[in-house]
Amino acid sequence: MDDDTLWERIDTQRLRTADLLEQLTDAEWRHPSLCGGWTVRDVAAHLTLQQMGLGDLLRMLPKYRGGGMNRLIDESARAKAAAPVDLLIADIRAMVGSRRHNLGVTSRDTLIDIIVHGQDIALPLGLDLSVPVDAAAEAATRVSTLGTRMASVFRPVPWRGFRFTATDTHWSVGEGPEITGPILAILLLLTGRPVALPRLEGEGLASLRQSLGSG
Repeated sequence: MDDDTLWERIDTQRLRTADLLEQLTDAEWRHPSLCGGWTVRDVAAHLTLQQMGLGDLLRMLPKYRGGGMNRLIDESARAKAAAPVDLLIADIRAMVGSRRHNLGVTSRDTLIDIIVHGQDIALPLGLDLSVPVDAAAEAATRVSTLGTRMASVFRPVPWRGFRFTATDTHWSVGEGPEITGPILAILLLLTGRPVALPRLEGEGLASLRQSLGSG
């Protein structure tokens, strides 16, 4: 995927996520997300913090030092979540059209963030947040190269030893017993969201469930 298309997909997901957030009730904003320990509001707040440069990090590090990057990610999101929900939505919309991303990550990591965290919000609420198949495939490809080098908001799963094959696009990764399903479900699983397991099938699924402790 070229950079122009990549950023178009990021912008599309930001707009779709903002549109979904605008429809939520107060109770839904407080609902637990798929991202462990975070509410829907916390996740939305995290999605506003996607363009931090060196100056931003230098200002934040003294406050959150001692817990590394994962503590910074967690506590900065919780702090931003104190903002009014209208501001959180506006901040997500304000990033559309910009190609800035956080220091130390790539544009493809930004794509992973908006896709997976959008699902972290939508799925527990029983809502649909559509994702272009090519965007999910691009994100899944990037995740497959990261191994354990992911922030704690994306929990790596022991997928080595399995072959994942998408049923809705030409995409596969890995070697071993096959697991098949929609590319978005594969992406969610690779980022530590076992909620995707019911959408997957194949000869390797039982072994994967066992390794995840999911029956």
